Amino acid sequence: MTSPDLPAELRAALNARLEGLSRSDAAGRAAIISQTYREGGGSSTIKTETDALAYAVARMPATYAAVVASLNALSEIRPDFAPASLLDVGAGPGTATWAAAEAFSSLQAFTLLDANVALRTLALDLTRRSDRLRRITSYELGQARTYAAHAEAADLVIASYLINELNDAERDALTDVMWEKTRDTLLVVEPGTPAGYARIIALRTRLIAAGAHVIAPCPHDGACPLVAPDWCHFSQRLQRSRAHKQVKGADAPFEDERFAYVALSRARVEDRPARVLAQPDVGKVEIAAKLCTPDGIVVAKVPRRAKADYARARRWRWGDTV
Repeated sequence: MTSPDLPAELRAALNARLEGLSRSDAAGRAAIISQTYREGGGSSTIKTETDALAYAVARMPATYAAVVASLNALSEIRPDFAPASLLDVGAGPGTATWAAAEAFSSLQAFTLLDANVALRTLALDLTRRSDRLRRITSYELGQARTYAAHAEAADLVIASYLINELNDAERDALTDVMWEKTRDTLLVVEPGTPAGYARIIALRTRLIAAGAHVIAPCPHDGACPLVAPDWCHFSQRLQRSRAHKQVKGADAPFEDERFAYVALSRARVEDRPARVLAQPDVGKVEIAAKLCTPDGIVVAKVPRRAKADYARARRWRWGDTV
């Protein structure tokens, strides 16, 4: 499994860019940008080199961790998947591209798309410091739907933390274009909020109707069995660097990123395992775990007296397959 922490060469590249930059200024800019994103404003406030760097230091580690966790789940279900080409839609500073490059040594061609000039400039500077990613095929500047429609199809298409910036009509149109450009697998990652989950479910439903098959996290292609106010999301812990803590204004050495995702393929995957939907409740008598199964939601109860099963269940974690 790929580590959720930023690769050493990416950390080094970010730290090199931070030389001479006021951390308090970067923290202030990052706070404004984050607030804009929370309010659905997208990357409109990222206009300068400093804005882009502040955003990358504050958000790149968590976004990277969420994409890596999703790719790890995909690889667990399809260990033979070896994409040669990537299309990163709404690439920003290149976070998903770095994650995919770490997860799949088979990747040779990288195409990125985004409308933000400052983030594109930063992404190209960061990737120039990587022996592998300096070979990026192209980074097109413009609206995602327009440029994706003209892009070459790719084995793996990723859109991370992107569709939350679009209205319903734009989201549906981009969904269709991304699927059209997907030779094999499409991965979409969103914030792990009820709204993020709702966007994932809408995209999932639309593409299943178009012939797609779910790889992860769902063990089936049927309707999501969860009932509001419940929603499907996961959590990935990542370590915070000194710069990350300074820009975030945080003291804790780690951060837990909540995310929702779906990986869809043109090929059906048989016998998908159940998935743990919440951290299991470990009691003195039994372990209770909420599972999504091909037959719906099940609360599995493993008694302590079943020693071997109990020992296995103690290792279950939120997001694991069973």
